[in-house]
Amino acid sequence: MQFQGAFSDNLLKWLVTFLVLEMSISAAERDRLVVLVIPLLFSVPFLLFSMTGGYLADRYSKRQVTIGTKEFEIGVACLALSGLALNNLGIECTAVFLLSVQAALFGPSKYGLLPELLPEKRLSWGNGILELGTFIAIITGTMAAGVLADRFRGREYWPGMLLVSLGVMGLAISAGITRVPAADPSRRFKWNPAVDLWEQIGRMRRDRLLLLAVVGNVFFWFLGALVLINTALYATDVLHISETKTSLLLAAISIGIGVGSFAAGYLSAGKVEYGLVPVGAVGIALMLVLLARTGLAFADVAWDLSWVGFFGGFFAVPLNAMIQHWPKPEEKGGIIAAANLLSFVGIALQPVAQYLLIFFGHPSPPRVFFLTGLLTLVATAVALMLQPDSLLRLALWAATHTAWPLRVEGRANLPERGPAMVVFPSMRLSEAIWLVAATDRTLRFLLPPSSARAFGKWLGGIPFDASAEGMREAGRAAAAAIERGEVVCLPEEARAIEASADGTKAPVIPVTIVVGGPFARSLVRFGADVGNSSNSSCGN
Repeated sequence: MQFQGAFSDNLLKWLVTFLVLEMSISAAERDRLVVLVIPLLFSVPFLLFSMTGGYLADRYSKRQVTIGTKEFEIGVACLALSGLALNNLGIECTAVFLLSVQAALFGPSKYGLLPELLPEKRLSWGNGILELGTFIAIITGTMAAGVLADRFRGREYWPGMLLVSLGVMGLAISAGITRVPAADPSRRFKWNPAVDLWEQIGRMRRDRLLLLAVVGNVFFWFLGALVLINTALYATDVLHISETKTSLLLAAISIGIGVGSFAAGYLSAGKVEYGLVPVGAVGIALMLVLLARTGLAFADVAWDLSWVGFFGGFFAVPLNAMIQHWPKPEEKGGIIAAANLLSFVGIALQPVAQYLLIFFGHPSPPRVFFLTGLLTLVATAVALMLQPDSLLRLALWAATHTAWPLRVEGRANLPERGPAMVVFPSMRLSEAIWLVAATDRTLRFLLPPSSARAFGKWLGGIPFDASAEGMREAGRAAAAAIERGEVVCLPEEARAIEASADGTKAPVIPVTIVVGGPFARSLVRFGADVGNSSNSSCGN
């Protein structure tokens, strides 16, 4: 059903775009419509209605909301048919706007369904599959728009009839979605979306990594919108190719994103692996800089754009999984809705940014690719400074998928969210690093002062020593971290610290770690909760 919706959205959006490109109007008017007006019609509804979609996703069953939005889509498709039959740009643009309203209302339920239907170990995989299907739909929808614009010039009612038929098909398919209960039937509607959005941002700010994921998602959608529109202008102004060939370039990006999303979901190995995000960001930046070369043929551009899309999949899948998985169940719909709205703030910034580029010098499409690549490198550097442990996770992901394979047992014993204490018989730095590789939870390690100074920013180090005062200070810091819902990892010799934090009632998880050598599989085994270890053993 998501495939059908994404196909229809892109078919209508790009069909109207291609019709504008064919109009006998000035270049300035063409740029205003293609670069500013149509993208804003597509993105503004998400700013206005995403929070309403979040309310609906929490207040009612997400399946029920999904079916209702598909019924609305059929009405919008009928409006689009009338606009295309009458060759009325105003009606066509209204249909683009309303179809985006439908997508805004549907988005929180779509992404909220995934964590309700899938266990955490399958969530990245599920996101990969969903993104693969979505971007295959974008490919085929964009290509279909180019082909239909060529073949049915003057008879655009045929594509309109296709949109209506697809809407009916999507409604029929939506009836097969698994029934799920409402997450928060008592939630009340807030008429002021700005107040609701601010409340959701406040919830995000309690989890720094979740907030960074949302900001990264906003940047991804800004970047994607900028690259797609600039590709259309590149095709027209530099390559001088037809609408059909232009749609092939756009399809190359979508193919890359679909394949990259599937690969990222598979390679996440049963957890939310945000160490893949830097790979995606740097890859996008380098490929965009390469697109600024002169004398590129159509095949060269298509190849480079497909790699931009591939690395985009590596960038997007972990961010989506983080946004879907980490919020509390009763807050999930609202936070996903806010993230969805903010992502379209990114899309809405694209026409503003591109119009400013035109106003302040009208750089060529290759130069826009170059500037976008540099901007991505700068944004990546800032993100790494704010969350340096993503580099550690990237290195561990690479190591555990090459020369140092890792087997994880009992991961389900570690709570997916909320506080926990993880206890080792003894703690060495190598064991701490492998534990980071075994889970997607943010961990806080009790470390000797020298190690805490050296590795504290990577391992969330809480310094402790064996003195009575040192143990008391470490115990207070550990208890505060547990109260914040974090996972604190402590060695067996810090039993006094565990006892001082016991008032938090956090589960106590014993862990066994066996570190292997090169090409020898290491093991991380999470045991079951043993409760207060002051009365029980937390050995291996």
